[in-house]
Amino acid sequence: MKKFQLVKNKLKIIFFVLFTQCVLSACVTQPPQEKENICDIFYEKRDWFDAAVDMREKWGVPIHVPMAMMYQESSFRHDALPPRDYIFFGLIPWGRVSTAYGYSQAKTMTWADYKRETGSTFASREDFDDAIDFMGWFITKTHSINRISKWDANAQYLNYHEGWGGYKRKTYNKKQWLVNVAKKVDARSKRYAQQLKTCESDLSKNWFMRLFS
Repeated sequence: MKKFQLVKNKLKIIFFVLFTQCVLSACVTQPPQEKENICDIFYEKRDWFDAAVDMREKWGVPIHVPMAMMYQESSFRHDALPPRDYIFFGLIPWGRVSTAYGYSQAKTMTWADYKRETGSTFASREDFDDAIDFMGWFITKTHSINRISKWDANAQYLNYHEGWGGYKRKTYNKKQWLVNVAKKVDARSKRYAQQLKTCESDLSKNWFMRLFS
């Protein structure tokens, strides 16, 4: 009888472990399958569209700008990390090149500033809603500090990468690769804007309206 009970308990433990793994794997947010078209992204992840609309209404930032920046920063991966740093002639990995993390690749100190200023105590860099709200906050601050249009994805990205002080000092002029990347972000932003015009009204329909569309 005791032997049977031990086997039964072991089976319960195995079942619990397997169940937990399944739940955890299901909770992991996968990047959208099609990243080149913003309509495809939002059709696959309707909650992202809702979060993006909330960000626009809150900060007055057009959706296509932070979405293009996020594509460049993390390819929409919730746990994206910057490249590793190496020492001894690039042979030994030694930490990361920065504290950037998550969808928005927000640095730890900047994320702390965002949480303090917005009162978002429990905001997570792994949460898309929080990440895009952070980007709306940052883009709005860039507009206030450096007078950059919220629609100017090129200059906004340079501020995002170099910081407000670095942009003022024009540190990007010594980084041709960064200037080229900012141009790519701007081009993608414009494509996203055109694409969104074709699907936003449909995406804005609630589930009941979609039943009859």
